[in-house]
Amino acid sequence: MHEMSIALAVVGQVEEAAPEAGSVVSRVELQVGQLAGVVPDALGFCFELACAGTVLEGAELVVRSVAARAHCGACTGDWAVGMPPELCCPTCGRATEVELLSGRELRILTVTWEDARSAEASVTSRRAPISEEA
Repeated sequence: MHEMSIALAVVGQVEEAAPEAGSVVSRVELQVGQLAGVVPDALGFCFELACAGTVLEGAELVVRSVAARAHCGACTGDWAVGMPPELCCPTCGRATEVELLSGRELRILTVTWEDARSAEASVTSRRAPISEEA
């Protein structure tokens, strides 16, 4: 189950980016492509385990799904790839000039930080790719 290694990578990157020792993470938002090979429920379960004992303990995980889309260089058509992926152009039938436009994303979109020592919450957003590979 590679969702655990993804969850651990997210926790590690967020901990490294923590603005100060008194900060606590309350929410992490990820962008996950349809073709990234990630099962959202499994990732949520692993994320909760990976957060235990860290500044992310109890943090909410929000997963934003990205549909897979492709483009044909031969006929300039775009289409939803779907699952299982259809990588032949539905218009002209070619597969040699197909470019995947989206669907392999795996990124941290935002992290919500709260200062544990203060009643006021401060929010910081950070974009950092975990992996572009599926």
